[in-house]
Formats: sequence, C-alpha cells, structure tokens
Amino acid sequence: MRRMGIVAALVPLLVAGPVGTTPVPAIAGTGVRAVRVAANLANLVGFTFTPTGRLVYLERNTGWLRFRNLQTGFDHRVHQVLNVNFDGERGALGVAVHPGWPTRPFVYAFVTKNTSGGLRNQVLRIKVQNGNGVGVRKLLSVAAGPASNHNGGRILFGPDKKLYVVIGDNADSANSQDRTGNLRGKILRVNPDGSIPANNPFGTRVWAYGIRNSIGFAFDPQNGRLWESENGPSCNDEINRIARGGNHGWGPSESCPNTNNSGPTPRILPKYTFVSTVGLTGLAFCDACGLGAGFNGDLLVGAVNDGRIRRFDLNATRAGFDAGPLLVLDRPGPVLSLEVGPNGRLYFSDFGAIYRLALA
Repeated sequence: MRRMGIVAALVPLLVAGPVGTTPVPAIAGTGVRAVRVAANLANLVGFTFTPTGRLVYLERNTGWLRFRNLQTGFDHRVHQVLNVNFDGERGALGVAVHPGWPTRPFVYAFVTKNTSGGLRNQVLRIKVQNGNGVGVRKLLSVAAGPASNHNGGRILFGPDKKLYVVIGDNADSANSQDRTGNLRGKILRVNPDGSIPANNPFGTRVWAYGIRNSIGFAFDPQNGRLWESENGPSCNDEINRIARGGNHGWGPSESCPNTNNSGPTPRILPKYTFVSTVGLTGLAFCDACGLGAGFNGDLLVGAVNDGRIRRFDLNATRAGFDAGPLLVLDRPGPVLSLEVGPNGRLYFSDFGAIYRLALA
C-alpha cells in the first residue's frame, strides 16, 4: 500500500484535539527525554530561532508569522501571509531568519498561496521592525499542484550565508529529472535577496536534483556539508549527503526496490536506506548539544509515521556512518522539524508544541 504524505497523514490529528501537550518520559537505555518549551500552538510545521533565542514560527493554516519569548511565554503575531492554501501537504511551512539578524531584519517563509496566476509555492522575505512585518518581497514563485502532496517546504541558511530551499516532485517523478526551468524535485540555492549565486552548478537556482519528497535537511557543523532526509514511495526512505550539482536518482524510472535509477550518471546513492518506510522528517546535528559526549557530532532525524527520533554516528571522514540508526526518543505523536537553538540544544516540533531534548 502506498504510504500517505508527510503532512496529509497527520490530518486526522488536527481534528482530534491538541497534539503533544503532555511531557514525554525518557526511553529506557537512551537517557534522553523531551521537555516541552511551547504548547498550544496552532498547526506549526517549521520553526527557528533568532540569535538571542526568541522562537520564530509559522502557523501552517493561517499564515501567521509569530515570535515567542520562551522565558516569559509572551507570544505575538508579527505578520500574516494571506491566501494560504493548506490542502494536503501545502501551507505556511518553512521559516528562516537572515544570518545578519537583527542588523538585517528579515524573516523568510515558504508558503503555498492561491494567487491570480494560480497556485504557487513562494519564498517570501518579510522585513520586521518593532515586532511587526512592514514589507514583503517575493523571492521565488513556482507553480504548485495539481497534486497536494510532495510539496517540500524546508528552507535554511547555510554556513555560506546562502538560502537553501527544497521543493518536492509534486507526486510526478518526472519533475525531479527535468532541468528545463522546472524547479520541482530539486534543492535550490539562492542569495538572501533571491538572486542566483555565481557559483551555482548550472547557472540557475538548482543546487541538486533527483529529489522526491523532503522537509528535512541540515549542515554538518564540522565541514559545512549538506545532509537531507528523503521519503520513498512504499520503500526506501533515505538519508542523503547532498552533492553540488548531483543527481540523487529519483525520477520516472523508479520502482521499488530501486528508487535511485533515473537520469544521468553518476547517480548519488543514499548513505542509509530504511527499506520499510518510517516517514522521515527533520534533521539536525548534535554539536555540544547537551546530551553527552556519545552524541557529539551525531546526526539526528525525526519521523512522522512512528514518532521516533533516531541518530547516526558519522565515520572519521564524515562521509558516511559507523553506527545507526540508534533510538533516541519514542513518542506517541509525530516528529516534524528538528532545529538547533542558539545555545546548541536540539528542539523538535509536532503540530501543537515544541520540545527540547534533554538528559533524563
């Protein structure tokens, strides 16, 4: 049976009451627990932090950009993106803060919108002054639909201060191998103003292609390399080390068990494959994250199907794994985004709350 999409699979939870409003105990043998730091949130997926630790998040359905002080609990609306389409896996999804914040007072949002030109996935740059959005610039606008799944939506600034964006294949695998101006099924890289960096591999926004369905990627703090989580069809959820200009192999020739067989060679193969799908979501690296020396340098990944966070121990070259996946946390609800806070601590979200990983 074909597995439901990342967000679509969670729709029943939206009408069943608040998600993630009770503490999560430590799992025997892992020594890690989840501490809830923000509750009663309205359908968030992506979140991030300012350098001083203020929580920044989007309400997926309403398009509200919100800031929250985690010390006082004060939460306020900053700006509302209008005409959000939140069918299936669409909505106000990814959010990022300009690396020069607050001197460069910009927040970036990935949003699916109903526009006069049709349904579009857009990256918006929102200028914030005195806690309010005072101007919006559209940096990217890509046709969305007709399918409402495989939408992508993760955005993140890299150590090179470029903005990285993932857009899913929109349930059409041919999109992932089409580089004739088609940005679906790709990881994109743009300057903070939306322009194309001079050192992009194809002279376009495309950084890598052959991507299926992802809402998770993160940069290794030890060498700056990009890692991504990828959801397979009825097989082969993947952990990938993204290659500049690389073809990661998803495309029209795919068929379980071979889902990396499309497009030109060489094809970049996964570093780890979950043969049985778990619905991989956010990624984050532990860099003195407060979970003990055994976690330091490890890659953590969440999952929506089983509510688990797992970790991988990278090898000496940090090009693959010595061990993993190892269980970190097992919880009754979904795990969506994973993020690193300004203090190095690791946080994750579900649709109703945000948690910090801590020692038991």
